[in-house]
Amino acid sequence: MQNFIYDLLFILISLYVLIKTIYYGLYEIKENDNKTGGIVVISFSVIVFIFFNIVILFT
Repeated sequence: MQNFIYDLLFILISLYVLIKTIYYGLYEIKENDNKTGGIVVISFSVIVFIFFNIVILFT
């Protein structure tokens, strides 16, 4: 049970960081007119979120 709570807490914190990173990518696209940078930031953060949480959940 304790491991489940830590996993859930980790997922929630990483989801918060993912949302903040996506907003930063959107800021890069809209305000700085840097579409390449914004898309790379969003893509990289989603990939890291998915694979890092898979690793944490299956270990």
